Amino acid sequence: MKIAQKTIKFLLIAAITLFTSVGFASGSDKKHDNQNDGGRVNTKEEVEAYIKHHVKDSHDFSLYSYTGDDGKRHHVGFPLPVILWTSEGLVTFMSSEFHHNDDGHVIVEKKGLKFAKIHSKIYELDKGAATVSFDDTHHATNAHKVLDFSITKSVVGMLLVGLLLFFWFSRLAKQYKTKKIPTGFSRVLEPLVLYVRDEIAKPNIGAKHYRRFTGYLLTVFFFIWALNLLGMMPFGFNVTGQIAVTAALAIFTLVIYSVSGTKGYWMHMVWMPGVPVLIRPVLAIIELAGAMLIKPFSLLVRLFANITAGHIVVMSLIAIMFTLKQSIGVAGATFLSVVLSFLIILIEVLVAFLQAYIFTMLSALFIGMAVEDHDEHH
Repeated sequence: MKIAQKTIKFLLIAAITLFTSVGFASGSDKKHDNQNDGGRVNTKEEVEAYIKHHVKDSHDFSLYSYTGDDGKRHHVGFPLPVILWTSEGLVTFMSSEFHHNDDGHVIVEKKGLKFAKIHSKIYELDKGAATVSFDDTHHATNAHKVLDFSITKSVVGMLLVGLLLFFWFSRLAKQYKTKKIPTGFSRVLEPLVLYVRDEIAKPNIGAKHYRRFTGYLLTVFFFIWALNLLGMMPFGFNVTGQIAVTAALAIFTLVIYSVSGTKGYWMHMVWMPGVPVLIRPVLAIIELAGAMLIKPFSLLVRLFANITAGHIVVMSLIAIMFTLKQSIGVAGATFLSVVLSFLIILIEVLVAFLQAYIFTMLSALFIGMAVEDHDEHH
C-alpha cells in the first residue's frame, strides 16, 4: 500500500511537470499569434514575456492552445465577467469582447464609453478618442484606469477553494456529530485541525483566549495551503502570488489583533512604562509603526515573494528546453529541464505547506501579543 501511494504521488508530480511543459510550449501569450512559428515560445525574449504573463492575473481562462491549418495560434478557454465602475457608472460585459487582433488593442464600446485592455489592465478612453495613443515609454496618453471589480482568474480560484473548504469541513463537522471517528477525506483534515489548534493557536495565544481565534487561524491556514497547491496545477492559477490577495489576508490579521488588543497592550505600546518620559514618544512611534505597518507588511511580502519566486523558478527551468536546445540538443535540453523542474516542484510541495504554516504561526503570535494580560505578566 505504501509503495502504491508513493507511485501515485510520483506520477502526479510528473504529470504536473509535463503538463506545465506542454502549456509552456503552447505559448498562451497572445502577442505572438501572427508569427510564422504559430505563436510558440522559442526565444529568450519570448520566454521572459511568457513568464511575466504567466504570474499575472487574467480576465479570461485559457485551457490550452493549438496551431490551426492557417498557421495561427488558437486559444481554447472561456471568458470571465468584466465589471467596471466608470465615469458613467457600472458597466459589465464578457472578457471575450477583448478578442485579439493585429494591433493587440480592441476597443470595446458600452453605454457610449470606449474601453481598451493594455498590459492586462482595462482603461477607459477619453471622450472623442477612437484609438489608444502611447508616449515614448508605451504609456497610454488618452486613456485612464477605471475601478475594476471583474471576476478574474484569481477570483475564480479563491471561490473554488472556498467552496471546497466549505464542503470538506461541513462533512467533517457532520461526522463529528454522528460518529466518533471521521472517515474518508475527513481523516486527513482532522490531524491538521488538531495540529493548528494544539501546536499553533494554543501555545502562541494562550489557553485563556485561543478558542476565540482558532476558527480564523484554521481558515487562513487551509485557505493559503489549498491556494498554494492549486497554483502548482497546470491551470495558470497564481492566487497567492498576487500581492492584493496577500495584502488582504495580512489586513485581516491586522484588524483582528488591533481590535482584540487589551488596554495593557496599547498602554505598553503608546506610553511604555519603565523608560524615561522623554524617550516614550519615540518608542511609541516605533511601536505603532511596527504594529500597524511592519508586522502586516512582513506577512504579505513573505507569502507573495516566496510563491511568486517559486513559480518563476519552475517556469525558468522548464524554459531550458527552449533556450538551450540549440547548444546541447533537444533531447538533452528536455531531459535537463524535466529533471530540474521535477526536483523544484518537489520542493514547492513543501513550500506550499511551509508558507501556510508561517503565515498562520505569525498571525497567532501577533494576536497572542495583543490579547496577553500585560499588567499581570509584568
